[in-house]
Amino acid sequence: MLGKQHNGRAFGLSFRLAWRNIWRQKRRTWLTALAMIFSNILLIFMISLQFGSYDMMINNTLTMFTGQLQVQRVGYLDNQKMRDVVDDIGALASGIRKQFPAANIAARANAFVLVSSDERSFGTQVVGVEPAYEPTVSTIAGLLSEGRYLEDKNAAEIVIGSVMARNLKVKIGDELTFVGSGKDGSFAAGVVIVVGIFDSGSQDLDRSLAEMPLAYFQTAFEMGDSGHMIVISHDELSAATGMIEPLEALIAKQDELVALGWETLVPGLKQAIQADMTSAWFMYAVLIVLVAFSVLNTQLMSVLERTREFGVIMALGIKPRRLALLVLLETFLMASLGLLIGVLLGALVSGYFASVGFAYPGMDEMAARFNMSPVMYPAVGPLSLLLGPSVVFVFCLFAAIYPALKLYGLRPVEAMRAV
Repeated sequence: MLGKQHNGRAFGLSFRLAWRNIWRQKRRTWLTALAMIFSNILLIFMISLQFGSYDMMINNTLTMFTGQLQVQRVGYLDNQKMRDVVDDIGALASGIRKQFPAANIAARANAFVLVSSDERSFGTQVVGVEPAYEPTVSTIAGLLSEGRYLEDKNAAEIVIGSVMARNLKVKIGDELTFVGSGKDGSFAAGVVIVVGIFDSGSQDLDRSLAEMPLAYFQTAFEMGDSGHMIVISHDELSAATGMIEPLEALIAKQDELVALGWETLVPGLKQAIQADMTSAWFMYAVLIVLVAFSVLNTQLMSVLERTREFGVIMALGIKPRRLALLVLLETFLMASLGLLIGVLLGALVSGYFASVGFAYPGMDEMAARFNMSPVMYPAVGPLSLLLGPSVVFVFCLFAAIYPALKLYGLRPVEAMRAV
């Protein structure tokens, strides 16, 4: 018991000494603390903005066409065979809508066909969609540069991309002939009227995608009441991710079906985010190392200035270990000051921009072209607030190890003679 009280009093004394010591040179202490505060504010804002841009990137990519979740037949994602269908897809989509009323759900069917105009022919992907529900899971309907979107679920009409329209040399009202294979392997063909042309800003998408009503698609390709996928999206990506388990329970009776999240549907998107995060941390690392060297310089100067003082203390019987711990405690207090003030100010700055938004100059035209918002909103959360400052804090503590270790080589007599 007495030992614990003694240790408590010793720590309290060390704490007071450390606090007094860091304010011996107020200007130097504040300059070092301000370096930490500035770096923490910058890291919090940049990481929050980065996380916000990732959310925006994911949402914009997925809402373009893919959706956040899909229900498919097992194996269809890797090998899109016409016969790998979801039976009675309309009824299943209706059942999912009833269980998840806040989600947007649409059924689709896919086929690869040869589409021809009077002058040219090209291979393309044709997607059968539900005109009433497809605009809720895809932005294609909002990217039309000419004409209108699909309306009648049974109409022989088609919406194509701007590059395809240019390649086929067609315009609104022209007829296109498509030829492909039906679900049962039979010959599938039809004549459709171009009612809309979209411009997504993606050359590949505008060249290789066309949409027609699902009911007409099912008739033309001998699909019956089946389709290939049910696309699901939600206003909140986290909410869509949380739907996977209950969705799997809903389709559990059909062993051949599977629910796929966006990371499986678009693996390249996750890899792009990871690559961007890695490259960003190289820049952050430079800032953190500069701050750590600032702390190293401050503490090393502090130790050298007090060489004579340390020599007297060691001559009185204080061990170098106690003095080294004192230097580390001084660094801890200074780093804590930078951490607390930096996190507070960083949270205020990031919170402000999370409310009003942040836009890079010149983003308006590019965003409008892709039917996107030009404003980004930083994602403020515990991770974005504490990740950068915590790394700065740890590196500052490591930077104090060298000045602390120098005390172990200090000789009391020589130190007391130091000027």
